[in-house]
Amino acid sequence: MGDSGEMGSSSDLIKSGAEEKRKLHKDFGRIDLLLFLICTLVGLDTIGSVANIGAQGFTWLAVLGIAFFVPYALLTAELSSAFPEEGGSYVWTRLAFGRLPAAITSIFYWASNPIWLGGSLCITAITAISTLIIPIPEWAKYLLGLAFIWFTVGSAVLSFKYGRWVSNIGAWARFIVLSFFTITTGIYAAKHGLHGFKFHAYLPTYAAFIAAVPVVFFNYVGFEVPSAAAEEMPNPRRDIPIMVARSAIGTIFLYGLPVLAILLILPQSKISGLNGFVDTIKAVFTVYGGNVAADGTSTLTGAGAFLGGLAAVAFVLALVSSAATWIIGADRVVAVACYDGAGPRALGRFSSRYGTPVAANILAGVLATVVMVLAFKMSDGDNKKYFSAVLGLAISTTTLSYLGIFPALIKLRYSHANVQRPFQVPGGMAGAWICGVVVTGWALLATVTLIWPGLGVGWFGSSGKPDDSLPSGFAGHRIPYEMTQVVPLIIFLALGFVFYAFGKSGREEASRSEAP
Repeated sequence: MGDSGEMGSSSDLIKSGAEEKRKLHKDFGRIDLLLFLICTLVGLDTIGSVANIGAQGFTWLAVLGIAFFVPYALLTAELSSAFPEEGGSYVWTRLAFGRLPAAITSIFYWASNPIWLGGSLCITAITAISTLIIPIPEWAKYLLGLAFIWFTVGSAVLSFKYGRWVSNIGAWARFIVLSFFTITTGIYAAKHGLHGFKFHAYLPTYAAFIAAVPVVFFNYVGFEVPSAAAEEMPNPRRDIPIMVARSAIGTIFLYGLPVLAILLILPQSKISGLNGFVDTIKAVFTVYGGNVAADGTSTLTGAGAFLGGLAAVAFVLALVSSAATWIIGADRVVAVACYDGAGPRALGRFSSRYGTPVAANILAGVLATVVMVLAFKMSDGDNKKYFSAVLGLAISTTTLSYLGIFPALIKLRYSHANVQRPFQVPGGMAGAWICGVVVTGWALLATVTLIWPGLGVGWFGSSGKPDDSLPSGFAGHRIPYEMTQVVPLIIFLALGFVFYAFGKSGREEASRSEAP
């Protein structure tokens, strides 16, 4: 099994990475897994983006919760229990379609995370501090961004014995922020009333649907991330499907409640993808001290300012944990790809001391730093424009990777039918086909509508203009927005082929190890 055209068996990958797998530490327990999943699934940076769509953002959050999130959970539960190997999604794609498709898929999957870390997560953290604690001058944003990025990367370098505390603390920070926010929203509503929307505002329209699909899709993905560290768990076949089910239930509520609160508290004109959630926190916390001016501007004083500062700290911890868990998973995916011959061998080395792919982690930090600096420079201080561009690119690289991962369910049902599956998608082959086609269809739709916002709007006599769907900061500037998406995607596609070319020696090494 030396070239990309051969699929092989799951045991082949164990042989090809035996030297590196001996360095892994089994420190990833069941509770750690549940909290890890909460961090990967519940990203606070995109809550405002869903609310920015308006009342229909909540509607489509609910619709995709049933039509995408549920079949996606079933798909991941089967693949992770049937193929519980280090590298997770790379292994599934590799076994299904071969090394070259898996190499390209793993590059998109990996690249989306440093883009996200140096992009929307970084600017959201800075915005939270600036809004709820103290205004930050432009020069200081670079320093805060560097601290945010490299603290996150450092936590990914550490073994799970220590690094898991970032995800554990981050998960509890989410619970605290979202629970206290929800309670405070109730107090605010009793005191001031709600802005709210009339019922008809929640009724679905095509334009809102096209705008909502990419960001809601991005909100809901992450089930497969822990599978990248499957061989660092005591019993992944049993634990992953169970924790996928438990985290799925909590995720829908943890997203739905704050989105609904934003819609009820802030007028539509005051909601933005970047500031929406943070501005709502600031508004409702005025019940503890402060006021909301006639123009909607909030000022916190006394206990309100103190609690707002604590909320900002917890908010940033939640963002760090989101980034750390995804970096931990994605870097293992690309490292396994590299030691299997789908990329440079140097990136596939795990540390004997930490049991983590240090080189892949450092490379992710470097790319995140470059993204942060370039985005700040190119947006000329327009944070909303920066946020929109890098969030769009993070989403599109993610959705493209799933176009390789999701169909693996169907292919592996045929090519690896004899592999034990402790959990199976219900309904036999028909159920697998339905599940695989549905989630792949959502990934394709999210990709296309993200790269070309407003696709289909105004067609066949429908109302609206496609350019009205462009993200914040790009109104009337479609070509500049398209360049921020298409050019990097072409570069990452080319990088996938380059990685594969550099993996030739690794493939030869893998062939020797797999020879009888």
